[in-house]
Amino acid sequence: MLGRAVRLILSCLALAVAQPALAGAPDQWITLENACHATGATPAPGHDATLPTSFSCHGEPRDYQRASLWLKVNAQTLAQAGPTPVLMVHSSRFDALHVGFFYRDGTADWQEVARGAYGANWRLGGQIAFVPPQRDAALVGVVLRFDRVASAPMLRMRLIDGGQAQIQATAMASMIGAMLMLLALGAVYNFGLAFAVRRQFPAWQGAWATCMVAWGAMWSQFHLFFFPGLAGVVSAQICTALSCLATLLATYSLLTAIDPGHVPRWLGRTTRVVALATALLGVPLSLMRSGPLEFWANALGFLVLLLLVLAGSCLITAWRRGSSAARAFVGAWAVPMLALGLSSVVDFSHAVWGGGSQMLVLAASAWQTVWLSVAATRRFMGMRIERDRALVAEAAAQEQARRDPLTGLRNRRGFTDAITPLLDRVTQAPDAVLDDSQGVALLLLDVDRFKAINDAHGHDAGDVVLVTLARRLARWDGAMCVTARLGGEEFALLATGMGRFAALQLAESVRTGLGDCDHSPFFGRGQVTVSVGVAMARPGDDFAALYRTADAALYAAKHQGRNRVVIAPDVIYPEGDDAAMPIRIGISD
Repeated sequence: MLGRAVRLILSCLALAVAQPALAGAPDQWITLENACHATGATPAPGHDATLPTSFSCHGEPRDYQRASLWLKVNAQTLAQAGPTPVLMVHSSRFDALHVGFFYRDGTADWQEVARGAYGANWRLGGQIAFVPPQRDAALVGVVLRFDRVASAPMLRMRLIDGGQAQIQATAMASMIGAMLMLLALGAVYNFGLAFAVRRQFPAWQGAWATCMVAWGAMWSQFHLFFFPGLAGVVSAQICTALSCLATLLATYSLLTAIDPGHVPRWLGRTTRVVALATALLGVPLSLMRSGPLEFWANALGFLVLLLLVLAGSCLITAWRRGSSAARAFVGAWAVPMLALGLSSVVDFSHAVWGGGSQMLVLAASAWQTVWLSVAATRRFMGMRIERDRALVAEAAAQEQARRDPLTGLRNRRGFTDAITPLLDRVTQAPDAVLDDSQGVALLLLDVDRFKAINDAHGHDAGDVVLVTLARRLARWDGAMCVTARLGGEEFALLATGMGRFAALQLAESVRTGLGDCDHSPFFGRGQVTVSVGVAMARPGDDFAALYRTADAALYAAKHQGRNRVVIAPDVIYPEGDDAAMPIRIGISD
């Protein structure tokens, strides 16, 4: 889907570049240079068709911001527009616009739009269309009257063939709809990404995309489908404020995307200050209806260019310092920065069927949000993969620290960690009477005469014996049993869900199973035996107490002749100062 979106943006950009060759006959643009003008008081209602007594075809109009500005299209411009021209006006900072079409037979047709009432005249792409009625007589004149227009030099008007107007309107609607949809999807996606990864960058990017959706809908007049009363000055003022806010959000999106430490602090702060100044300047500029509007517009353009230079410097500096984010996102930022920068110094007002620089910026913004969404996803997925690998490695290291390196069984630390929750079920049940299904037994196993094995055959043989016994003991490891090598020749097994008789049977099974191991080539089958001490957990016992009881039983098994099982409490404990240790009867192995 994202691949199709990228191809759609590329197609839109290619169509925008190629449109002059595809448009057929060129549009006839109406400017202050090729139109005559007049300024006067706004006519009273009922006298809208009363033309000024004279028009001036030289210089620029003055004193029109609180009055009416009249423009008369010259005959040559009208003749070159074809037999059925349509007047397209690309400006909306005025209170009302009256358009008169004059015919050779002396008749005239007047059409008008007013602030909040564009009727059926508005078109997508920020345009107002005036279609002259078809008559037998030829169209010989067009007069426009703007009431309280904000700036005459900023007016954009053109005459276009009626057939071409239909084609362009359809193409503009498709392109604008696709770009707004991409921006909206990008906004939703980035907000979701910000919530998922807990990062500032996608949140700022989502806010910027949302702002651009609002700006694009306002500029293109798409919002008039739902709010027709906003047509005109209000929408134009909101567009100005949104465009300045978008520069602030885009700047913060860029700066938070770059890895910390890759941009000098002074450069980052300067960029933020200029971005904030740009956004603040948009507030009074959006509210202006009169005064030096062109001056403040030029001041805003200067700030935008300065901001682009600073933002570009941040990207380049971060790239040179090895920022992976700058390298991943530079393709996304370069296109809108180039479009915005060129539109500030180059006149694109006639480009893209009158959509001008706004259309180029909208297309570049859609490109940016798609690129950044894809690049950010890949980057954060890479970071998550690295984090998951680190967690797996950490878990493996922790598991390795709980394993005996020789036998692979749990060591003492791993054993105590594993049996603690199992043991707590019994030991934390005060004064409880445990049945056989709740019993917990600890088996301590010690290899008989292991020192003699090492002395006679060497430590390598002893290691082989331990590994062989551990492999056999691991067969009992599972959900109900936990096995371990506690150190030296001592092993342990904790079993749950059994009573005293079952624990004794398990211990005998383990003893005979280990005694049946084949230790070739050092020994034959049955040549190595183990002694087993068994202790049943009681309420209030901890592991130390349980181990002490099982250890006493183990030494009792050793004393009674080895290769046998002894289960506590058939053990005698000493008294006095030596009460911490059981009596060791017989010869220590």
